[in-house]
Amino acid sequence: MTNAYDEPEGIAPRGTVVVAAGRGESTGAYRRFGRRIAADGYRVRVLPDVAADPAASFAAVAKLLGDETLPRPRVLVGADAGALFARTLAGSATDGLDAVILAGVPTGSFPEVTPEDELEARTGCPTHRGVLSGGALTPGALSAAPIPTEFIGEIGEVTIPTLGLHGDADPVSPLAGAWAEYPGTVVTVAGGRHDILNDVTHRTVAATVVLFLERLRLGADLPVIAQELQRQVSP
Repeated sequence: MTNAYDEPEGIAPRGTVVVAAGRGESTGAYRRFGRRIAADGYRVRVLPDVAADPAASFAAVAKLLGDETLPRPRVLVGADAGALFARTLAGSATDGLDAVILAGVPTGSFPEVTPEDELEARTGCPTHRGVLSGGALTPGALSAAPIPTEFIGEIGEVTIPTLGLHGDADPVSPLAGAWAEYPGTVVTVAGGRHDILNDVTHRTVAATVVLFLERLRLGADLPVIAQELQRQVSP
């Protein structure tokens, strides 16, 4: 089932964001993220654990990307296995897909740990831990659920705009090994863990996502909107 979050009443929609959840995650894990991105004028649709049923997930995202009532640009945001899912679609030049955002790309198996240790690896945010332990997560999925081969086969060249988001303290997918898995720009988050969209820095990450979306609206070459200039002070 897909969760939907729409732009505020009276605001013209600025685009569509489809979220592909990672292993063990329900749509409820992205309620906060969905509401925040929608508040900035984007229509958000969230798909649960895309690795649980790859065929249904590919069909669901194709239906959303082909829905002419959903405004463009249409961007797929994938977390964990959802990031590999998004990367696969980007590499196959999927119709209706204008850009992808990849978060916490997994690079291997995670050892079997206690539910508390898994929460520790996923996020340092107490609010998000409460959401996960309250039913938005199937415990043990990071170690027990294999990543579908459909998500990790040969990837074609990605020619659409991409943004990578990765925590530099991710114990599930350490940054050193994950770096090469991103096809474009990667923003690393200081102290960030695996569920980078929902970690303690979720406000900064959401702001980074919105800036990417706003640049995308100006063109596929992502024109710069704001840049920091340092005034040179004479000694």
